[in-house]
Amino acid sequence: MIIQLESATAENIETARHTLEALAHSWGHEMTQTPANTPEAAPAARHNDKVIDPVSVAALVMSIPSAALAVLDLADRIHKRRRAKELIDHARQLATQHVTVYLMSQNHPVKLTTLAPDQLLDLPTDET
Repeated sequence: MIIQLESATAENIETARHTLEALAHSWGHEMTQTPANTPEAAPAARHNDKVIDPVSVAALVMSIPSAALAVLDLADRIHKRRRAKELIDHARQLATQHVTVYLMSQNHPVKLTTLAPDQLLDLPTDET
C-alpha cells in the first residue's frame, strides 16, 4: 500500500507519519519511506498498478444482495429460536403443574416439551 502525506508544514507531515507508523506497527507491519517519484520513476510505477477486473466487480456486486439476505435470515432465525426456547421452557414449567401443551401440526399434535427449539422452528404448522 502506498500512502502519500501532504501538508503545508513539515511538522504536520512528521506527526502524521509517526501516527501511521504506530498504526502499521500495531498491525505487525513496518512502514518504509520511499523518495518522491521522479519523471523517470513514474512510468515504472504505473506498470505495477493493479487493474480492476470488471467481471470480478460485477460478480461481487451481484453477490451482495444474497449475502445480505442470508445475514438477515440468520438474524431472524436466531431471534425466532430464542422465542421458541422461551415457549418450550414455559411449556415445561406448565408440565410441572400437570398441564400438557400441544402444538397442532398439519399431520398430528406434537407435545411442545419433547421438541428442541430448532425442531419447533422446522415443524410445519397449519396456517388456518
